[in-house]
Amino acid sequence: MNTKKDSLFSVPINKLGDWTFDEKVAEVFPDMVQRSVPGYANIIAMIGMLASRFVKANTTIYDLGCSLGAATLSIRRQITEENCQIIAVDNSEPMIERCKRHIDAYKANTPVNVICADIADIEMENASMVVLNFTLQFLSPGARQQILNKIYQALIPNGILVLSEKFSFADDTINDLLFNMHLDFKRANGYSELEISQKRTMLENVMLTDTIETHKDRLLKAGFNHINTWFQCFNFGSIIAIK
Repeated sequence: MNTKKDSLFSVPINKLGDWTFDEKVAEVFPDMVQRSVPGYANIIAMIGMLASRFVKANTTIYDLGCSLGAATLSIRRQITEENCQIIAVDNSEPMIERCKRHIDAYKANTPVNVICADIADIEMENASMVVLNFTLQFLSPGARQQILNKIYQALIPNGILVLSEKFSFADDTINDLLFNMHLDFKRANGYSELEISQKRTMLENVMLTDTIETHKDRLLKAGFNHINTWFQCFNFGSIIAIK
């Protein structure tokens, strides 16, 4: 897998537009996500572990906002049940092109259908597992409940949704502490103040975060009864919801 170093924001950029998952981002994404998202590798590995518990024979697994396919590959490595398929969806053409190459590089029994589309347009059914790995935060807040409702309807009984997100916190003291610890994490991984600042400016209109409580309220409204945060590192984490 391409591990080109992320230096996209290492020099001043005259006009910082809104963040997009374009060709440049896709090229450095593995390095970017490892250096920017605390616990990312653990979450990906554990999504595979959850797949080994929850994926059932003759069902579909959806990876919504699949980027380069890390969660899809982790799931596929752990599937032992027969007659399953994974549908991996992303609306970024450069991400999807690389995702297809990554998935084709590994032989496995479970077929993967990689689709370039808006996740809101995907019809889902007979799902034993759905993954939203740092995806919901890029949807408009008004669209978030609708996609969770759709996922709940698509899941079979005892099916699982894995929802990983960057969180905000209602308690300002906690919010500031975890925000600043995340900045320290990025500095420790070699990002300069300029890189951190420019990336934050580009993301602030595009990535709108919610509190854990807001996420749980939406999941309850969708119909889920079993909901908990199963992983957290600073202001990043992952929630499981079981139908």
